[in-house]
Amino acid sequence: MSKILVIEDEAAIRRVLTKILSEENETYQVEEAEDGLVGLEKIKNDDYDLVLCDIKMPKMDGVEVLEAIKKIKPEIPVVMISGHGDLDTAVNTMRLGAFDYISKPPDLNRLLNTVRNALDKKELVVENKLLKKKVSKNYEMIGESKAISHIKDIIEKVASTDARVLITGPNGTGKELVAHWLHQKSDRAKGPLIEVNCAAIPSELIESELFGHVKGAFTSAVKDRAGKFEAANGGTIFLDEIGDMSLSAQAKVLRALQESRIQRVGSDKDIKVDVRVIAATNKKLKKEIEDGKFREDLYHRLAVILIEVPSLNDRRDDIPLLINYFSEKIANEQGTVKKSFSSNAIKLLQAYDWTGNIRELRNVVERLIILGEPEISENDVKLFASKKI
Repeated sequence: MSKILVIEDEAAIRRVLTKILSEENETYQVEEAEDGLVGLEKIKNDDYDLVLCDIKMPKMDGVEVLEAIKKIKPEIPVVMISGHGDLDTAVNTMRLGAFDYISKPPDLNRLLNTVRNALDKKELVVENKLLKKKVSKNYEMIGESKAISHIKDIIEKVASTDARVLITGPNGTGKELVAHWLHQKSDRAKGPLIEVNCAAIPSELIESELFGHVKGAFTSAVKDRAGKFEAANGGTIFLDEIGDMSLSAQAKVLRALQESRIQRVGSDKDIKVDVRVIAATNKKLKKEIEDGKFREDLYHRLAVILIEVPSLNDRRDDIPLLINYFSEKIANEQGTVKKSFSSNAIKLLQAYDWTGNIRELRNVVERLIILGEPEISENDVKLFASKKI
């Protein structure tokens, strides 16, 4: 059932529009509002799939109503109704976000086609929002602790923007999961997510890896090669362990952020790139800045939004959930029956000092599943976890 609101001060036109839409499709539920103020009140208190709004009305004109709708419920398509003298205004409302406009008296075919197209668009918008809410099971963020809930809240707020994000936290805490969530919930989700481990690339090759090179730029450059920034065009680049990047590469990354342009190694030609940058590090970058190992101007460019991922020791309440998640995942990977953990086994695991964080917990759970009994007991943990409380 599609709910349509007709905002029109002329009662005769309201009735005509309601009659046409109701008779055309019995799944259209049409409601009326005699002016903009009444219409806005209805929109605030109910959900509509489409609004038809007159331009010339008392109390509040259609342009003001459109602007208000776009602030409170921007996903609702709005079709403007224009008199002959309102055509220029009607065209201008398209720039303000109106889906389309129809002229008075309404042409039947034009009206129905516009309504169908607007409702189709609304459906696509809703589907896209639902898809963004779904993150690949390979990158689920498991946990209900206060710290993890806070991170999820931040992601929901910033994912749809192009704001740069700096993710900090110890090794093994899941910083890459945060990066994947940010990308998959963003408007760039259909674009690529290119991951670069800055610590794994030799310093003399990092610039070529990031920005590409032209043939002859150095001994092994036998042909032109695009870099990671070009590969990420239209999507997201995730610079993991950015604290290990050389100062010369940092300078080029800074320029790319400032100007949205890069240059391949050995070339003076600018290449425009449209890339969202997410960075992560396990280092204290402010200390690195003091030691002259990291550029302060780059830090401020990257750290528009800061997300700190806690150690596993700081979120022990999540350990039972993580054990259950890993048990199920490992059973599926190995094609075996999922093993359960006794309450005492879980309590013992919660008490351990997890210096390797979630990565270490995953390895321990896998070891216990392989070596332990059908129900993992406290004794299994003591025998196979290879740790001391």
